[in-house]
Formats: sequence, C-alpha cells, structure tokens
Amino acid sequence: LELKRMSVSREHRGWGISRALCREVLRFARARGFGAVVLSTSVVQVAAQRLYESEGFRKVGAASPSPLVPLFCLQMFRYRCDLPGPA
Repeated sequence: LELKRMSVSREHRGWGISRALCREVLRFARARGFGAVVLSTSVVQVAAQRLYESEGFRKVGAASPSPLVPLFCLQMFRYRCDLPGPA
C-alpha cells in the first residue's frame, strides 16, 4: 500500500492528528492483508521523517524527482513499514 500526501493544516498541528492518521493507515493496510506500507517525503520534512520512523517505517532509499531538483538540494526519501502477517 502506498501512502500519498498526508498533511495536517498548520493550525491543527501538534494535536496528534498526523500520528493518528499514520496509525490508521497501518491498521487499514494490516486488516486488508498488505505486506507493507511505502511512502516518500522530502528531505526538508524533518517532522514527518521523525513521525514515520517512530511508527516503524525505515528509510529504504533516496532520489531526486527530476533532473533539476539537485540544483535546489531537494531530495526525496523513500520509507517502508513491513507489516506482520496473519497470526
């Protein structure tokens, strides 16, 4: 399962909404038999990286989304969270 573009508005950050959403995505994926959840986030999204890593995601790669991106020092990190199989 791929998680795309999770965002919480600035005025609602710090309330635990991102963590709750992340956990719900993992629960949803497990319940439907997915083996992993993958996502991408940019190098500048440090808070997002910390959140994902605290929820069990691990960094599995890095890439630049276009040939011009290295000029702006913007890199995308790829993350993966492996999910346990059925008990």
